[in-house]
Amino acid sequence: MAEAVPQSPLERLRSIADGLKFRPHEITHLLDSKGRHALELPASFPFAVSLFHLREGEVTRRLTWHERLELLVPLDGPMRESMGGLVVDLKAGDVLVVDHLKPHGAVEIPGLNTRVLVISFLPECVFAPGCPPADSAFLVPFFRKSEGRLQVLRAISPLAGEAHDALRQLVACCFAGPSAHREAGCKAWLLVLLHVLIREFRDSALDRVELLRRQKQVSRLKPLFDHVREHYADPIALGEAAALCGMSRAVFGRIFKRASGMTLRRYLNHVRMAHAVELLEETGESIAGIALRLGFSDQSHFDRRFRESFGRTPSQHRAGLGRESRGAGRGSFSS
Repeated sequence: MAEAVPQSPLERLRSIADGLKFRPHEITHLLDSKGRHALELPASFPFAVSLFHLREGEVTRRLTWHERLELLVPLDGPMRESMGGLVVDLKAGDVLVVDHLKPHGAVEIPGLNTRVLVISFLPECVFAPGCPPADSAFLVPFFRKSEGRLQVLRAISPLAGEAHDALRQLVACCFAGPSAHREAGCKAWLLVLLHVLIREFRDSALDRVELLRRQKQVSRLKPLFDHVREHYADPIALGEAAALCGMSRAVFGRIFKRASGMTLRRYLNHVRMAHAVELLEETGESIAGIALRLGFSDQSHFDRRFRESFGRTPSQHRAGLGRESRGAGRGSFSS
């Protein structure tokens, strides 16, 4: 009896995709007058995997742009993507780093028929203020500029197998159903995938320059990160934050936004919400007490901020912990 031929990493990725529902690529109604495509990502974990089936005659014709970072992976066959005036032909298993701020979109070609994975996330999902500067390297493939050439990890690359395995684990984790550690798993496999991309494009001197620039920006902001770590319950004005870092307000605002991808106010809320989750999950302290400890004037203010970040109130989050723990490990793989 002949031995079964082992599946390739791309075939294993397709096997996972076979159990999911891919929808037509019709997003025209989601675009504003300037072509911006707004996709609401959860504040607590700004990450999503979208599943599209591109077919001839069923492709959104308008080009789009957006602030979120994005990777695009065709699974079954060839497709063509237009981006910033350039056109790139992609084959099954290629991984395209989308230049998200430039108008881009699929180009209709004869016989077009392929499923596509689109991985979307905000920079703070990977590298947030206060993280080790080395973590900024995960974002380099998205911010490096190479005129006249798009960033593509080809399916024939020696590193493609590692990328496909990471994608398989990422997709499986994302669609595996409720789990207490689902988001942690998605982030872990996303970082593995981004590390593969770093290695694929590592020979570029531009990468090294960009990485050093971002690390320098983060190091200049370290006094603020240290201050917020110890005094996250206290308000801090833009001028005070700038003074801590030895910068003017204008320079600080520009560097902070470039390095972190968020405003100072959003960063402070991000830190407070991280502590809020820890206190809700690890202590029996009252929600009103947690609100005061985090610097909120009252519980209703805390409830609003928490709901904005996580889509549920603190009491709902605490009540759901037991259900998530009981359901962890039992989630079925579904679309």
